[in-house]
Amino acid sequence: MGMRIFLAGASGAVGRRLTPMLVEKDHLVWGTTRSASKGEELKTAGATAVIVDVFDADALSAAMLETRPEIIIHQLTDLPRDLDPARMSEAIVRNARIRDEGTRNLVEAAKRAGARRLIVQSIAWAYAPGPLPHDEKDPLDTGAEGPRATSINGVIALERQALEAPMDGVILRYGQFYGPGTGFDTPKPGASVHIDAAACAALLAVDRGAGIYNIAEPNGQVSIERAIAELGWHADFRRTTP
Repeated sequence: MGMRIFLAGASGAVGRRLTPMLVEKDHLVWGTTRSASKGEELKTAGATAVIVDVFDADALSAAMLETRPEIIIHQLTDLPRDLDPARMSEAIVRNARIRDEGTRNLVEAAKRAGARRLIVQSIAWAYAPGPLPHDEKDPLDTGAEGPRATSINGVIALERQALEAPMDGVILRYGQFYGPGTGFDTPKPGASVHIDAAACAALLAVDRGAGIYNIAEPNGQVSIERAIAELGWHADFRRTTP
């Protein structure tokens, strides 16, 4: 039998690809969503749906205490479909709140439930300007301004809480997504990653790795050597089913 896994954001872009991959490995998966209709999709994928909002700390804690997961996977975001530019300014603020307050609620609930491992979604384009390619030891862009500062501050809060939590923390700094469910069929300039390869990194992190990993296709922006060596990750991974 596999692990007991609480997947926050199971109906999101990564979560939809990751859920069946976890189930195929015989893990028991509880997947969160705010939508009852998406909850039905999660059941079809083999997960137990948990209808909860990450900002409802009491409900989240109750759900986690009931399920007693060993592993928490945080794939929550709040971004518009196809990254609609007209809606991005508000979305950036909401997404930063998830990374800060939402992560805090997840960590507190995970502590009460006795979870031993926390895997979180971060981004690979938060580094401060400097020599390329960036590896995981390079500093984040604390001098950013405007909307980028909002995003970076959210990332800093997310990563700090994950690494300071009293459990094994794994941070996946993803490149920009493309592939099914993302609204983009081809890689974007810079650090990009296919959504299936992104999900695969989280799957691998269930039982290996610690600390921070860049997860992107080979590029001149970020180094991915650590993910390849320690997670056994490959950027060309694709699911064989839709």
